Amino acid sequence: MSTDAEQSLADFFFPEDNGVLQAPEAFSHWVERNRWATSMFEPAMLGAVGPEVELKRGDIHRRVINLSSYNYMGLATHPEVIEAGRQALLEYGTGACGSPLLSGKMGLHVELEKKLAEFTGREDAMLFNSGFGGGMGSLAALLRKGDAAVVDEKCHLCLLDGVKLSKAKLVFFRHNDPESLDEALKATEGRRRLVVVEGVYSMDGDMAALDKLLPVAEQHKVGMFIDEAHSILCFGENGRGVIEHFGVADRIGLQFATFSKSFASCGGYTAGSKRLLDYMRFYSNAYGFSCALPPATVGGLLKALEVATRDDTLRKKLWQNVGYFRERALSLGLNLGESVSQVFPIIIGSDRQALYELCREMNEKGLFLAPVDYPSVPEDGLRYRVAITAAHGREDLDRALNILEDTVVRRIVRGN
Repeated sequence: MSTDAEQSLADFFFPEDNGVLQAPEAFSHWVERNRWATSMFEPAMLGAVGPEVELKRGDIHRRVINLSSYNYMGLATHPEVIEAGRQALLEYGTGACGSPLLSGKMGLHVELEKKLAEFTGREDAMLFNSGFGGGMGSLAALLRKGDAAVVDEKCHLCLLDGVKLSKAKLVFFRHNDPESLDEALKATEGRRRLVVVEGVYSMDGDMAALDKLLPVAEQHKVGMFIDEAHSILCFGENGRGVIEHFGVADRIGLQFATFSKSFASCGGYTAGSKRLLDYMRFYSNAYGFSCALPPATVGGLLKALEVATRDDTLRKKLWQNVGYFRERALSLGLNLGESVSQVFPIIIGSDRQALYELCREMNEKGLFLAPVDYPSVPEDGLRYRVAITAAHGREDLDRALNILEDTVVRRIVRGN
């Protein structure tokens, strides 16, 4: 491994040799020396998101199989969704031009909130113009200084930032470990508390163990907040998420989800009781001080929800593809971790040099995967993250698997 490959973004987080408005000199030199690797970030798709895309990435420009986009239901290019967005654009214009509290809420927003409340079985839903902002803003609205958020250690950064913003005490428990959760709740007795989990964890593809965690939270009389960003529309008999999969929807206080994954758009929503959401609308700065979602986006989201829930065709196709990919990938010897979802880590270990070299080689051969490096994942768990969708055909998956066999399997599994 080269000296450069021994460093990561974590090494430049606390700069010592520059002013606030200057990039750390060591970081700039590191980036310049490693353009061959850092060029794998911020790729530009030269067309719509689909199972195959035209990609400009560093000095590589070619058509590739796309296993990186969160288009789980394949709705990004669905003709009905596109037409609904177009009609909303023609009728309502380009933007909401105001925050929802003051002037930006349109009839479309009200309709989408109503449809989401009906879909989730909740009294109400509120919309956010950013998935990250929605997760962060929901927790910042709920928690206060002196409270404690008891958070699964693998929860997304937006949830951690929401807790920090609220000035509540951030307490981690070991991933999916009910004994660790019990210890954390015992240690925080006397405070207002909230347990925070995800439906599907985005770096590992495993589910929240609600059957084990929820009874512990209930024993301590503590409510639970769940982020279903990667599980909404995918899990449950009706696509209502992991809470429907486990049959515990009525025992979870708040359900948050983003629109950037299965809905193939942007933004997010929180669904819960009307009284609580009435309160949150006034105390979530990410809601009250952000422009409302553009009307074309909302029009598309309304149609996306309708298409995804009119029957289970798309969800069945997704799970057929997931099963096919999992079986073939495991037969090749790929390390898929503990994934039980449409999100698969391909874990390669601690060889950072290989992480980027193989990423570039896969791209050149026609496969689009992104490197996931430390500190996003543990130093011995460097990986690529696969997103399987209902839009993929068997030929797409076979081609991707062949490229993985010729690159990752050859070098990491077989050691050639």
